[in-house]
Formats: sequence, structure tokens, C-alpha cells
Amino acid sequence: MSTAVAIQPSMPRPTPVPIAAARPRKQKPSPGKENLVSIKPISSTVGPVANIRTRRERPCDACRRRKSRCVIHEGAVLCVLCEFHKQECTFVQSPLPRKRKVVDDGKKDSPNNQKKRSVDAEPPPLALPTPTITATAPSPPPPQSSLANPHLAQLGETLGLQRGQHSRYIGLSSPFDSLLIGLSHFDTRNESTFDLGTLRRVNDHECFIMLPDENTHSGEADTLHLIEQLVHPHGPALLELYFRTVHPSFPIIQKHLFVERYRNGDRTFSPSLMAGMYILALNWWSYDSKLSNYTKPDASRLEAIAMKSLSVSMERPKLSTIQAGLLLLQRPEADSWSLTTQLVAIGQELGLHLDCSSWSIPLWERGLRKRIAWALYMQDKWSSLIHGRPSHIFGANWAVKSINDDDFKEEGDGYETRQEETEEQQEENERGQILFAQMIGLTAIMAEVMDTFYTQVAIQDFANAGKKSTELILARAKPVQIKLRNWHERLPKSVKMHAPTNNKLSSTGYLHLAYFATEITLHRRIVQSLDPTTHDPYGFFMCRNAAKTRLISAMDFVNRLKPEHLQAFWYFASKINFTLIGTFGSLLWATAPAHEEAEFYKTRLREYRWTLSVSSKRAEFLDYAVSMLDASRAMLNNLAEKPSLAQQISSAGVPPAAPPRPPPQHHSMGPPQLYRQNSDDIEMQDEDEEQGLRRNMSGSSFRGFNDEGDYEGDYQRYGSGPGTAEGSVVSDR
Repeated sequence: MSTAVAIQPSMPRPTPVPIAAARPRKQKPSPGKENLVSIKPISSTVGPVANIRTRRERPCDACRRRKSRCVIHEGAVLCVLCEFHKQECTFVQSPLPRKRKVVDDGKKDSPNNQKKRSVDAEPPPLALPTPTITATAPSPPPPQSSLANPHLAQLGETLGLQRGQHSRYIGLSSPFDSLLIGLSHFDTRNESTFDLGTLRRVNDHECFIMLPDENTHSGEADTLHLIEQLVHPHGPALLELYFRTVHPSFPIIQKHLFVERYRNGDRTFSPSLMAGMYILALNWWSYDSKLSNYTKPDASRLEAIAMKSLSVSMERPKLSTIQAGLLLLQRPEADSWSLTTQLVAIGQELGLHLDCSSWSIPLWERGLRKRIAWALYMQDKWSSLIHGRPSHIFGANWAVKSINDDDFKEEGDGYETRQEETEEQQEENERGQILFAQMIGLTAIMAEVMDTFYTQVAIQDFANAGKKSTELILARAKPVQIKLRNWHERLPKSVKMHAPTNNKLSSTGYLHLAYFATEITLHRRIVQSLDPTTHDPYGFFMCRNAAKTRLISAMDFVNRLKPEHLQAFWYFASKINFTLIGTFGSLLWATAPAHEEAEFYKTRLREYRWTLSVSSKRAEFLDYAVSMLDASRAMLNNLAEKPSLAQQISSAGVPPAAPPRPPPQHHSMGPPQLYRQNSDDIEMQDEDEEQGLRRNMSGSSFRGFNDEGDYEGDYQRYGSGPGTAEGSVVSDR
């Protein structure tokens, strides 16, 4: 299959159009770079400028060592690859012997055979493939270049990454019976062609059907062309910004493979995926010292093109379809439940819900599939929480193994060259991988909370329990609380909030915020079930006090966020998770039994709103939480005035006609005697209640940033009783 290429109109000089766009540079030579080319405009007839002729006739020193094509923009100081790798572009070394030509002359095949031979041992699959996309401006490879073509013949080894065709999983109950499939004759690539398509067997009992992509090449080429034009000439800079800020904590792209394809001139990427990467990177446009000097590309146009391109790719889904959809859903303003459900369906069609550990696909593709699968799992579960709707992924049909270190490896992708990473970069990548894995573990616990307390079956169970609903909820909460405590206690130090950031952005905030959202979701269900008229007073007080402790810890966490946290990448659910803290405070305010307690929550919510408002200067998505908090506050204006504690005690402590009390009897055994409601007792109770309301008002109540002390400590006895309200809340004192 030939690859179409788009060529720009003729330029003043006859060199090929560059493979990547370079950033505009001021016409001022950098000190110490006397060997760099002048940036004055030139024409094809210019001869006196010696260094210009040198650049046209030979590659720069770095490209010569890499044996890469050296391309320079009109008016640019650096070549494209030197600009991408942030290094000097010099022309001082002597030309090397042309060994490549001697090797090529000895071959009967095309000059590209040398590159093909280097990857024959391992199939060179692509991480972000789409049906063959034409190279597009502003960075199209020239017609004679076929840097991406050596990989085309090897793509049959991959499953969800092939060009020209896509895969669909064949389920056990489908018309393609597994026994009948077993009668087919499979070749050495585990493929069997028949009238409806090509069967691809990945192990002894799981099979896919490969179907051709029809009439998609030119349309995707035009779309990618338009996307590149919108970000020109900042595409490479935006990609670098994406891999620096988003990718470490959300590693759903095979970074090394993507970068090598890009730097070698391959532009056959999914348009929606490229747009998604550009759109997310634009969130940090103003934080980049170089990009901030230029006009920011139109993100709204990129989004419109990306969503349209994504809907087209869903008709022939590939892994790049899921990747693009997940990235687009990470936009702060994105809030699409329907897109999430579509991605889940497509993921099942691609077999992402299956265990691929033993599949006959490249090792790195197995790791990539697992990372994408777990990212899709988290997207579904957190979307279920923030939208209050049923999840579409169930444990009975989820066979993906837990993620491990091997799933992040990128070796064996068909590219031998690897850029050495600094120790600091390696630590950042490891921290991001741990963060991603810990978020998966927390999401599984949150999903259990949703299944235990928010399904229709659970709701009906609590309704049938009647006055014992709180007792039932507390009994079911105990196992989940233990899992939450264990998760938090085992959290690695590198992803705790007090971990050093080394003056870099840190995304650990979204993990801890998700933890608070999980706790709040659990306690919210407990508070909703409390009824002061029927519930034991002591248990009622302790349940509410436990909820108050969680609320204050969450608010203190938000108050302690630093700029390096606020300006980093936040997971898509974070916007709602910030809002849930305010919603929980409003719930406690509305259900407060006394005026003093209601005023306490009113004050804390006012302080929380101020914190969000100030923090939104660095994280604009917090404006949503502020607006939702204002909406809740408006609803609370209709709340009836709460009686004071003194009024409640006075009315409850002086019965109209109390019978004479019998003299106290002292027994060695038996239940304790109730205290008398005299004036001293009332005063003492009032002081105790106020003491309880003042608890945790100081910042010292939050211990989440300490090594040993954490805000999970009071879970140790919470719910330790035999299914009773009293036994379930004793530890939160």
C-alpha cells in the first residue's frame, strides 16, 4: 500500500519541507554559536554565504552522528532534530566516510532495507496507529522519504495497532463458535483468512476477527493536516510539554515509540490523539517561558476537530481511539458521561477487559494494553461516582491482571536508539508510575463503596431495614474502611504530600483528593441514614462527629495545597471531588440538630469557599467547585432555623409530670444508672457539646502530611463493634 504525501507549495529554496515545525526565533545570534547559520532570508541563487551552502550540502554534526535527515526551516537557527532535543546545531566536524552508501550498493532491494533488517528480529508495532495517514503540512516528509514505511510490513505482529485494518473480539456466545474456529487452518502468524475477514488467534481460547479500514486514509490526512496547521509551528514544543506534565502520572501512551516515530518523520498518527495531546498541553502554555511569548492556538477549534475525528474512528476502533478519548476526557471542562460509556464498549470490543498476559503479541503491547485498560476502568468508576450513575464495568467480567513494573517497559518497540535519561527524569517517571498504580488501587476501593452503598439493590436493602438501616450500613462499612486504612498506611513515601517536589510540578494532589472523596462518599451514606428521633443519641453523635473529622481533614488538605500541586496535572474527577467536599459540608449543615453546630459548618464552608476562590487563580477548574458551593448555599437559605442546644436540653430535660424517682439501689452488677437532669448536669452537657463542636477546628487536626500520623488513625476502632451503631463509631472521639 503506497503512502500519499502532501507537499507544500514551492519554497525559495529547493530543500524538502521539514519533518517537524520549529519555533520562531528572534534574529539575534546566540553567543558562543559562531558556526550556526545566519537566519536572514535566502533564495535559491544565494552563493556568497558559505555556511548556508554547507547546511544545504551536508547535515549538522548531531544529525550526522544520528544518521538522520537534517532539515532546517526558512529563517530558523537550529535544525528540526536539534531543536527537538534542545542541543546546539553545529557544522564543525569533518564529513564521515559514506559507509551507508557502500552497504546499500551491495543490496538488490531498496535503500531502506538496512533499516528493515535492524527490526526484523522483533516486529516493530506502533503504539498510536491509525489507518495509513498521509504526511501533512506543516511538517510533511518529502516524496522520496519512506522513514515510516519499514514498519508497515511488520505490523501484523500487533493486534490493536495495525494500519489498514482493525480488530474485534469474538465472544464465546457469538455466532463464531470456538470449536468451529479451532477447525480453521492458522498460519505462522496465527491468522486464518476466510470470506468475512481474517481470524487472529491470540491464545488457545481467545480469537479476534480483523476487518479492513475502508476509505479512511485521505480523510484522516486532511484532518491531521488541519490540526497541525492550528498549532504550527509549536507542535513539537507542545508534545514536549505534554510528556513533561501529563504523561508521567497518566502513562497511556508508549512514549519512546511515539517520540522515535515523530523524530524520524512518521506522521501517521491518529488525528484525535494528536489533538488530545495538544489540547491538554495548552493548559500549561503560559507556564512555558518560550511558548508564553506567542499567541496561544485556538483550543476550541482543536476540540471540535478532535471530537469529530474521534466519532469517525469509533467506526473502526483501535487502541488509539481509546487513548484519544481518555485524553479528551481529561480536559478540565470535559463532562461527558456518554463518551465514557462509548469508550467502555469500544474497549470491550478491543478485548481490553481480558487478560492479555499470554497473548501472542509483542511484550510492550501487552503492557500498553494493561495501562490503557486500567485507565479505562478508572474512567468508568470515577464517572459513575461524579455522575451518580451505574458503572458499566463489573468484576465478574474484568480479567485484567494487576499492573506491575514490567507493564511500563518500552523496550522492543523496533527502535534501537534511546536517549539517556537523567537521574532526576528517572525519579520523576518512577514517581508517576507509582502514582498511576496507587490510583488504580484506590479506585478499586471506591468502586466497592459504590457497589456496597449506592446500587439499587443496596438502596432497597437499606429501605427494607427500616429503623435499623444505619446499623446495617455501619456493618457493611467496616470491611471497606479497613481496606481504606490499609491502602493509606501502605502508601509509598514518594507519592505522599510531604514528598519533595524539587521545584517541579507534582500531581500527587489528585491521588489524595480522590482518597478524601472516597471517604466522604462513604460517610455521606451514613449521615443520610441518621434519624435523631429514632437513633441512639450516643451513636448519632459519634457518627456525626466521625463525619465532621473527615470533612475538616479534607478542607485542611485543600488549604495546604501548594502552587506546585495546583498547577500540575489533575485527574478529570478532581473538579467534582473538590465540589464533593463542599457538598458534604452542606449536608452536615442541613442535618445539624442544633443551631451551634449549623453555625460551625456555615463558618467552615465560608472558609472553604475562600480557599477555593484563591486557589482558582492557579487552577481555573476550581471555579466550578466555587459555583457549585454557591448553588448549595442558595438551597440552604430555605433551611428552617435550628433550635439551640440550651433549648433542646431544656425541653427534653424537664418532663411535665415526672413520677417520684425510687431511691437509688447499689448493685455490684447491672447497667449503670442514668444521670439526673439537674442544672449542673445540663450545664455540663452543654459544655461537652460545645467542646465536641470545637474539636478539630485548628489545623493540627489534619495529620495527613506526617509520616507516622495519618488521618486514617481513627479508623482503627470505627466499626469494630458487633454491627451496632455504638460499636461502629467509638474510635472517632
